[in-house]
Amino acid sequence: MALFRPAAHATLAPAAQPEARAQQASLAGAGVRLVAGFAGFCAGSVNLAISSSILAAGFGEPLPFLAGSLAGVWGALLLASTVAFLAKGSLAGNRWVRPALGAAAGLHVAAVVFGTPGAPGLVLTQLSALLLTLMVIASLAWLRRDAARQGTARTAVPTAAGRPGRLLLGAFAGAVLVAGITTPGLAASAAGQHAVPHGSHGHTLPGNGHHPR
Repeated sequence: MALFRPAAHATLAPAAQPEARAQQASLAGAGVRLVAGFAGFCAGSVNLAISSSILAAGFGEPLPFLAGSLAGVWGALLLASTVAFLAKGSLAGNRWVRPALGAAAGLHVAAVVFGTPGAPGLVLTQLSALLLTLMVIASLAWLRRDAARQGTARTAVPTAAGRPGRLLLGAFAGAVLVAGITTPGLAASAAGQHAVPHGSHGHTLPGNGHHPR
């Protein structure tokens, strides 16, 4: 009987390999979806900052008004699409998402190279929006290829059952990366330049700034 035990173990090991690979793919898919969500939310926020900066700098001019309105609408669409993407568990609007994101990336490249109409100082903000858009494009492409490998027509919400620690670690790393790209872009916009510094809220002093005795 002992002679047959190695053979039994040999037949069980290959059967466990597909399940392990499926768990790893599910964990990776969940992490990529979170990164895509983070990047989508931040890209929408940065585009709204671009919109407000252009409209404030070029008030009354037709070209800055058009560019600022376009950036505002695109930012709002990014936020709404990201919510739908995370909630529905599918590549919502698959037919128009790729060309729209590609066109947005091209506009950001043009703004970095030639300047933003009405607000030429938004190079860093436009670069931040470009990198976030490219992150969304890359994440969606990975999820699309993963869905094709699994033979599914839509990207169902992947789970990370049994290994939530790895998912949280990956989500944290993705959030830090996205925040590192987003923060300088928002700081370079008009909203960031006119923001009240941290720690100075509610400390406006009367007169010459000395405390009354």
